[in-house]
Amino acid sequence: MRSAILWMVVSYLIGSVPTGYLAARLVKGIDIRTVGSGSIGATNVRRVMGQRWAVFVSITDMLKGALALLVTATSAGTEPWILSLVGFAVVMGHDYPIWLKFKGGKGVATTYGVVFFLWPFASFAIALLSGAIWYAIMTTTRYVSLASMMSLLALPLFFWMLDAPFSFILGSLVLALFALYRHGTNIVRLSQGKENRV
Repeated sequence: MRSAILWMVVSYLIGSVPTGYLAARLVKGIDIRTVGSGSIGATNVRRVMGQRWAVFVSITDMLKGALALLVTATSAGTEPWILSLVGFAVVMGHDYPIWLKFKGGKGVATTYGVVFFLWPFASFAIALLSGAIWYAIMTTTRYVSLASMMSLLALPLFFWMLDAPFSFILGSLVLALFALYRHGTNIVRLSQGKENRV
């Protein structure tokens, strides 16, 4: 149990590195929390800094999730419930970074980074399938928020279909539901027809 807590703390700190905030502050000299949607995630970075920086932030946020899983697996083993807890911790670090008074992003990219390395090699396929869902919904509706939520909700279904350990199914479901919670204002705007399109 002590080992799990240790690696959750380490993973939280990895996740709490505010990539979008740092990119906007260092490159543009602005606090991205004061513009656009106020989020430090890639979607708001795209509005402020353009597509290339949005891609950079997305990839870096994914790498945070991947790094937490890889470090834990290398140091503490691949026990499914420990990896699931670590995956949750790194996403919480992104969503609630200690350095920004616990006001962060929505955790979509970091969740994908977690999922990709959660259960190799099956999770590679799961991440790619969910990514395809994201792309299909985003290109047809132009709603990044809707694509993100629906693709994450597909994750536990894919884990279940591939007979993954229960902790991976439960962990991916918790992360998907938490992403819905973080998208609360987007859901309201979608229901009112006021959500911004890409």
